[in-house]
Amino acid sequence: MKVAELEALLSAHEHDAWSPELLAAHDDHDRFPAEAVAVLDEAGFGRNYVLDRDSSFPEMTALIRAVARRDLTVAIAHGKTFLGSAPVWVAGTPAQVSAHADRVRGGEIVCWGLTERDHGADLLAGEFTASPVDGGWRLDGEKWLINNATRGGTACVLARTDPRGGARGFSVFLVDRSRVPDEAWQPLPKVLTHGIRGADISGFTARGAVVGDDARVGDVGDGITVVLKALQLTRIACSGLSLGAADHALRIARDFAVDRRLYGRVLADVPHVRQILGRVAATALTAEAVALVATRSVHALPGELSVVSAIAKAFVPTQVQRLLGSVAELLGVRGFLTSAPGTGFAKLERDHRICGIFDGSTAVNRAALLTQMPRLGRLLRSERVDAEGVRAAAHLDAGLPAFDRNRLALTSPTGCSLVQSLPRVASQVPDVLSEVEDLAEAAAGFVPAIGGLPGTAFDLAARYERAYAIACCLLLWSENDQAGEQPWLRACLAVLLDRDDEEAFDAMAAVLLDRKAPAFSILGEAA
Repeated sequence: MKVAELEALLSAHEHDAWSPELLAAHDDHDRFPAEAVAVLDEAGFGRNYVLDRDSSFPEMTALIRAVARRDLTVAIAHGKTFLGSAPVWVAGTPAQVSAHADRVRGGEIVCWGLTERDHGADLLAGEFTASPVDGGWRLDGEKWLINNATRGGTACVLARTDPRGGARGFSVFLVDRSRVPDEAWQPLPKVLTHGIRGADISGFTARGAVVGDDARVGDVGDGITVVLKALQLTRIACSGLSLGAADHALRIARDFAVDRRLYGRVLADVPHVRQILGRVAATALTAEAVALVATRSVHALPGELSVVSAIAKAFVPTQVQRLLGSVAELLGVRGFLTSAPGTGFAKLERDHRICGIFDGSTAVNRAALLTQMPRLGRLLRSERVDAEGVRAAAHLDAGLPAFDRNRLALTSPTGCSLVQSLPRVASQVPDVLSEVEDLAEAAAGFVPAIGGLPGTAFDLAARYERAYAIACCLLLWSENDQAGEQPWLRACLAVLLDRDDEEAFDAMAAVLLDRKAPAFSILGEAA
């Protein structure tokens, strides 16, 4: 399915299943948006969640973005099937991959049972167990705050297989709930949430649920490795959710600025308002630049995804949340209303907050990045890059190699080629070069602390994310024949370097106010 086909499908249902009023009503009553999800299911949208050698990760993420810009709750609820399936795509046997792909293409709902009530993101503390029995495994324990835990027909579960725990003490199991007696597998009650109120956020309890050994994904003891590699994919895919939220927010801001009159003039003509519009537009494009390159890196630079995924999952939701804060300032009281003349913004802002939390919060991802920081600093000084991989990731018309799961690694021996290319691509931007030199020195000298990281360490991680975003912007400009200075590039650099560039932001405001496409994108009407 292409984005244009999806847009046509959803537009055809915007007065029934995809009506904003109906979706808002579901949200008001903590009700699952079943009608909207059914439209996607009937169109075979699940086919896009299958990751094989013929798949395009950028195209899948673009489709998630298109759903999210209409309703984040639906996008998160439906997209969870990809997240729950990712362990199979990275570690399943050929038979498992084939069988699971058929089920997902057929509309199977999959949940990912990682977190537990008392342990949250601390996966090594998990108490959900899998004990060997004749011909298989007995599952016991509870998983909590799991998206689609009640609706899902299949659950991908991380379980402790060695009582001693540790990095080799866990394994992953793919559980077909139809093959487990009801008394052995019970869903937990829905948890009421601040955002995505209609989503099935619940959990499940297993009590003596027996599965065959063919349910195990990867070798015994490989669970943490499987999960960490799967997260490299899911964290990048989540960027589509945030970009969809940004598209939605920019549409609200644009319409408000054009339609609202104050003190005898259209709001869009007020200089201060235009600066806000231009800055939020540029902020959205910095997030998109990172997402575009990161999704293409799944194919082009898979060995570096341990770094790239942590950057993307920390940077993109953070930028979009900052954008939403600025749009809230612009909308004033209308941003808080949930009835007319409200704009739907209050629900959007609430829904997006979860995007910076699930599949690893911003802090978790920055901590993961910091574990590799000394090597990243040394390699940044060396300017060593995978030139072919960088060009494939940044050149949007370049063909992409097939996804190769065998190239995924827990750490990146080559560092981050995008950031390491900055001394070359930023040769005409002196303040970027100065920042790169300071960053290389700070990163190379960083010593990961045992027992906790100081707050200043997370500032270093944020600086590295910003350097990656700058590299993405510069390379997207230089590799795609965008001759001359592009307004979007100048405005994005102003955001990333914290410059007050009124001319650049005014130019971006003009572009935003003139844009009628569903997405606000570097790609223009092609997004």
